[in-house]
Amino acid sequence: MLAADGRGRPRSITGPSPGLAGLATYLGRLWQRWALAGSDVGVLVVASRGVWTRAERSSQARRLRALARHVRVISDAEAAYRGALGDAPGMLLLAGTGSMALGRDRRGRWARAGGLGPLLGDEGSAFWIGREWLRASTRARDLLAARRLLRSPDPVARIAAGAPAVLRRARAGSSPSARAIITRAQAALADLLVTTARDLRLRAPIAVSWSGSLLDVADYRAGVWRAARRRGLVLTPRPPRESAVNAALELARAHRRSSTR
Repeated sequence: MLAADGRGRPRSITGPSPGLAGLATYLGRLWQRWALAGSDVGVLVVASRGVWTRAERSSQARRLRALARHVRVISDAEAAYRGALGDAPGMLLLAGTGSMALGRDRRGRWARAGGLGPLLGDEGSAFWIGREWLRASTRARDLLAARRLLRSPDPVARIAAGAPAVLRRARAGSSPSARAIITRAQAALADLLVTTARDLRLRAPIAVSWSGSLLDVADYRAGVWRAARRRGLVLTPRPPRESAVNAALELARAHRRSSTR
């Protein structure tokens, strides 16, 4: 989260997230600590999960309106896209614990594929890779260990943490099962790109960037691009220009500039 105060100074808000439900209370206490009133804060930009639709964004902005003269709420995926590609048309592929693709066309329309969470989707993600490896490798004598893992405080994160080991096995050629899982995961992420490009009718060549720890692995990422190209996409991969946090800060600065003209 980032705020720009009445003098245009950015305020970066870091630390554990209180979640959307507790955000207004959390920021209110923070403003008190900083000796700020809502009228002192020119712009508050919040980038968060769970605010994809216009109604969701508007609802959250209303809850926060006492904290700044202007409040803008966007999804964390949109902030990541703007950091990676700015306002240009293209696609952002996100793959860490979860997975999704987000696209934008020349008219500024958005479309997404995936992002449904571990219960309904997240194919190709670190969680999906870790889960598929558990399925392939768990034997009857290992069931007790698997059950303990599923009952742990954060089983999704713990299962996702196993993905790097599966990648190493696939890269070393020591496990046909690992190689098959990684190939399927890359194909699943390519499917997200194909769906997004089709929904927006993006013209080739399509700029594509990435976000998430899994896609920081160069050979895994390259395999996704190959899988997408086999599906007919003409892609131009571009490294992210800047972080989602910096993109949110630029949104705050842009609003301040437009409001002072």
